[in-house]
Parts: sequence; structure tokens; C-alpha cells
Amino acid sequence: MKKRNLGKTGLEISPLVFGGNIFGWTVDQATSFKLLDAFVAAGFNAVDTADMYSNWVPGHTGGESEAILGEWMKRSGNRNKIIVATKVGLDMGDGKKGLSRSHILRSAEDSLRRLQTDYIDLYQSHIDDADTPLEETLGAYAELMKQGKVRAIGASNHKAERLASALEVSKKTGLPAYQTLQPNYSLIERAEYENNLEALCTREGLGVINYFPLAGGFLTGKYRSESDAAGKARARNVTKYLNERGFKILGALDQVARKYNASPARVSLAWLLARPSITAPIVSATNLEQLKDLISSVDLTVDRESIESLNQASA
Repeated sequence: MKKRNLGKTGLEISPLVFGGNIFGWTVDQATSFKLLDAFVAAGFNAVDTADMYSNWVPGHTGGESEAILGEWMKRSGNRNKIIVATKVGLDMGDGKKGLSRSHILRSAEDSLRRLQTDYIDLYQSHIDDADTPLEETLGAYAELMKQGKVRAIGASNHKAERLASALEVSKKTGLPAYQTLQPNYSLIERAEYENNLEALCTREGLGVINYFPLAGGFLTGKYRSESDAAGKARARNVTKYLNERGFKILGALDQVARKYNASPARVSLAWLLARPSITAPIVSATNLEQLKDLISSVDLTVDRESIESLNQASA
């Protein structure tokens, strides 16, 4: 498995990251372990989670995903082979949120405990916090890095202007800089990243690990009507794409998929992997068959003509 440099972090990751938001939500611990075992057996090495996963599930408080990942690493004894990315800043309930020094330092300890590790490879600001000075946030990360508890930091869900400001503060103060970005980017969600963020990431050498690369499952082609999505965990994510543009994209995907005897999901990921600014899309699967299909996307190279037809359909 050819690894890719994750920006300037010094970390090398495989071209797909496993998205841990499903652990303890749409898959239980036993299934999570099986999926992680298969992912790593296929040569992949990076998992993304967050402290608040999955506090939207009734009865959950957040931290469930990190706890399952921690148990799996303890059982597997493979912590030193896994690149662990987690996030801080979204509401954990009881008003615990944001990127203040106190919240970051406390949250990092909580995440380390749940992950059963003494360091986080990539610690990310889950969402921008306009109420906290950038110097305070980056200063808190500096403390964690000095203590050896965090190896590199990244930003998630940041607008270009705020990301640029944070990078500028790092240059002026010598505080640690964000080395990665985690945006919502896919064949159907292109505008924000391509128009505003991509040039900045390329110029600053940031690694990009995009989430929702299959638009919550829409780009798998499974959801082609309201009834297909009814009762599904991700229904609200996919129904918004059931429109003229969405169907045009699915049509183009079907065409390329037939040409390569591949699934629409594989083609969607291959389209992303062909884009120079993308380091590794974050993918999730709830069963081994799905996972096998997704990880096979790294072996699929689609020609220029196919990429162009997908670009035009999704423009």
C-alpha cells in the first residue's frame, strides 16, 4: 500500500481514512472490531474519530467512538501502527464546547483516557470558535505538543478566511500551525472547497482528509427516491440531493461505473483520489462487503475523459 504524506505533519497515511463516527452508532463494538481488523489487514493505517461521537444517539453522552477504538487498539496491540485522528470543539453537552485553553486541555485528557493511549497523532479543531482568540487555541495545542500528547494539529469545518488567519497567527507567533484540513467534499459538494479552500491548502502544503466523500451514501447509488432513504440512519443527509443535479451526477457515475465494471462508490472515490490536493478521503462501512468495495477504489484509475464527464455532470 503506497502511503501519502499528510501535509507537513511527518505522518504517512494510506489513501483512505476509516471514519469512526459509526462506532457505537450504526455498528456495535464487535462489528467495529471486525471492520477495523479488515481495514488494517488490507494495508490501511488511519482512523478518524471525535470526542462528541456519538452523542446524538439517545442515551449516549459522546466518547463512545473513541472508547471502541481504544478497546480495539488495546486488544490488537497495534497502537504504534495506527494513525489516530480525533477532534475537539463541538458541543459535548452541559455547555462543554469551543476551543478555549481549558476546554482543549481537559478534552485532550478525556480523549487520551478513552483511546487508552498517551498520544494523539492528529488533534483537530472540530469547528471554528470565533469567541476564542486564535492565540489561545494554538497556545493550548502548543502545551499538548510540548508534553508529547499531540503530534500534529488540524482544522475541520473552517472557512478559508479563518483558516488563513490561524496560519498567519502561527507564522507571527511561532505557535504550532494547522497542518491539515477536514472539509465536506465530494462529487456533489464541490463549491466551498474548490472555490475557497483548495488554493489555500495547496499553497500552504496542508494535507486534506475530506469527510462525506460519498455524500452520506448518496453517491453509492443506493438512494434514488424518497422511499429508498425512508427509515435509514442517514436519510436526512441524502434526501436533499434527490434533485435534477443529483440525478445527473448519478447518471454520469453509472456510465463510468459500467465502463470500469465498478460500483458508483468506487468511481466516486477514484475521482477524489485523482485530485492532487486530496490526501485521503474519510470512508465508513457498516459491513465487510461494503468495506471491500470502498478499499478497492485505491486500485481504480479512471481516465481523463471519465473524470471530465463527472466534472461536467457535477459542475
